[in-house]
Amino acid sequence: MNRFVVLLSGVNVGKGNRVPMAEFRAAMEALGHGSVRTLLNSGNAVFTSASPSTSRLADTIATMVQERFEVVTPVIVKSDTDFAAIVSSNPIMPPATDHVRFLVAFAMDPKQLQALEGLHALLQPGERFAITRHAAYLHCAGGLLESKAAEAVLGRAGRSVTTRNWATVLKLSAAAECKQ
Repeated sequence: MNRFVVLLSGVNVGKGNRVPMAEFRAAMEALGHGSVRTLLNSGNAVFTSASPSTSRLADTIATMVQERFEVVTPVIVKSDTDFAAIVSSNPIMPPATDHVRFLVAFAMDPKQLQALEGLHALLQPGERFAITRHAAYLHCAGGLLESKAAEAVLGRAGRSVTTRNWATVLKLSAAAECKQ
């Protein structure tokens, strides 16, 4: 069985796009996935599947979320190996005190990450931003609410990606028992 991490974009934030995690876990199991474990309430899960195709899994899960929860949202699926690469190839290692001020942007297609290139122009002093072939990384030392780059990646510029803070990324990596 192959191990994966699934990230739903923009769910359970505010009053819209509600996807109860216990119901999501049950729906994932109904799709035939095993060892499904959700993490936090923001659309994160790890699971096993016989399918090796992340794009096919993302499409199937997106369809299930739309049909079951009436939520249309980008779904990102990464293999445990790819997720481990995102963690290990992080070019901007934040201090432990800044894990919640450090965002990782995930996309199904690397071209969607390249579309974030314009964020460089929004960086403020002390902020750092990097795009790799696996993910985009944004460290907002002054805080997310004060950052124009964070506002952009969490808003219009980031519509085709989903973000998680570094603390959540590390928890997902541990939950997925990612291969390094």
